[in-house]
Amino acid sequence: MAVHLWIAQLNPTVGSLKANAQGILTAVQEIRRQHSLDLLITSELALCGYPPKDLLLNRYFVEAIQAELHYLAAALPSDVAVLVGTVLPNPAAGVKGEKPLYNGAALLRGGQVQQVFAKQLLPTYDVFDECRYFAPGGTQNLFTLTTASDQLKIGVTICEDLWNNEQFWGERHYQRNPVAELVAQGADLIVNLSASPYCVGKPRLRQALIEHTARQYGCPLIYANQVGGNDDLIFDGSSLAVNRQGQIVSQAKGFREDLLAVHWEGGDLQPTAIAPAAGSEPEEIWQALVLGVRDYARKCGFQQVVIGLSGGIDSALVATIATAALGKEQVLGVLMPSPYSSDHSITDAKDLAANLGIATQVLPIAPLMQTYSEVLAPLFAGTPSGVAEENIQARIRGTLLMAIANKFGHLLISTGNKSELAVGYCTLYGDMSGGLAAIADVPKTRVYELCHWLNQQAAQGQPIPDLAIAGSGVIPPHILTKAPSAELKPGQTDQDSLPPYDILDGILARMIDRHQSDQDIAAAGYDLDLVQRVRRMVQRAEFKRQQAAPGLKITDRAFGSGWRMPIAAQW
Repeated sequence: MAVHLWIAQLNPTVGSLKANAQGILTAVQEIRRQHSLDLLITSELALCGYPPKDLLLNRYFVEAIQAELHYLAAALPSDVAVLVGTVLPNPAAGVKGEKPLYNGAALLRGGQVQQVFAKQLLPTYDVFDECRYFAPGGTQNLFTLTTASDQLKIGVTICEDLWNNEQFWGERHYQRNPVAELVAQGADLIVNLSASPYCVGKPRLRQALIEHTARQYGCPLIYANQVGGNDDLIFDGSSLAVNRQGQIVSQAKGFREDLLAVHWEGGDLQPTAIAPAAGSEPEEIWQALVLGVRDYARKCGFQQVVIGLSGGIDSALVATIATAALGKEQVLGVLMPSPYSSDHSITDAKDLAANLGIATQVLPIAPLMQTYSEVLAPLFAGTPSGVAEENIQARIRGTLLMAIANKFGHLLISTGNKSELAVGYCTLYGDMSGGLAAIADVPKTRVYELCHWLNQQAAQGQPIPDLAIAGSGVIPPHILTKAPSAELKPGQTDQDSLPPYDILDGILARMIDRHQSDQDIAAAGYDLDLVQRVRRMVQRAEFKRQQAAPGLKITDRAFGSGWRMPIAAQW
């Protein structure tokens, strides 16, 4: 007979303890209505949501987590075991001089907390800062699941505990290897409770690691990942189970909540359901960005968004993402032409809005520009017109958009891309204004790739996840072919100030993502003077980035919680 294991791939809201607990309870009830259930496995810190950050410094919050954990244990059916990710107190903290908390898991059964387990390896790279809050666990995390048909010795790991595989990486990242230790202790099965943030290619890398680990140790593995957006982080879910041979036998949906059955029988995990993964990298990124916008708005209490529509490709992509995330009725596009705006910018923006079915409002800014010029004329007298005057236009637009957001309770989504944010080709308190920067981690070349993918999907009659459009196109063709321009002065194009985006993005990828020196980048075929110029631009723009709206992270190296550069520095 089989042992019936399930993964609850849920979308918790950080700090919403009762709702998160109810989500776990509801998952148990839903499964039990139609299926057998012996053990339910949740994601890392599923009870409080990940990452809770400095909420963990509030002892009342930590106490509330413990109370909710015991409430959940009492509310669950007594014959079902649930392994729930949660914060645990470290009772020996004052004696050992350790942090007062563990990032842990609790085994709930029979109306009580039967056993607890602590995360062994605490990451401090990129967006992770777990040593700020948690002590590392020091005991073996094993428990025995006894059912009517079998007994399973299960080893519990939490997220990073799985990632120190020297054979897979070619190097050791921590002194301990929790998986190897649990296998040596006789574990029949390893489970991993995870909150692994998404970046491009991460689902495939994660899958390869899990498959390799199962083959290496001859031990089946269940991986339960969080799904959903929390601030700048997006969690893709993609939970899965592999057998002793490292073959996937069960896989949950990506970027969606899901309940996944995993069956143990005959000493191994047996095949159940395998959800299809994204068919291409653009589709994967699209789903991540839509989920990130939807959850940021929902979890922050916004129902509607406002976006400045310039007729350019960046605002076109952001408006399309927002429409997919929230629905066309919840998106307002605002056109704010100036004397330097081309006629096609207006028509392109209106064509886009018509394709998406979103409402628009036109607010000409020429009168406001004139008023600013008159007010500043005495102070600016005798100086040539330049960037300061150009940026006033962007700041007028930012003020108008913020006024609309403020008046109607909308979320303003800014439209700047990663290439512009990297080199400071953006206006502080202007086009950078907003509550969320949806594509701040999407390089300009990737913006074009995503827009072409959207149009190809539509032209071929292929579905675009979450997006329903009226016609055969999404992004108007002229938006894809015209030269990018801020249109802050006559005849302006982005390439007046920047190198071509394919060259710029190539330099930035090596500089930011790979940490290469100027000489290394030049050796790859780029002009050294240009590389050094780009480096200076990146460094000078740091003060802007630290005042920017939070941006959704889709790459290994995003300008967000994992980017910690000084502003007042000379290196």
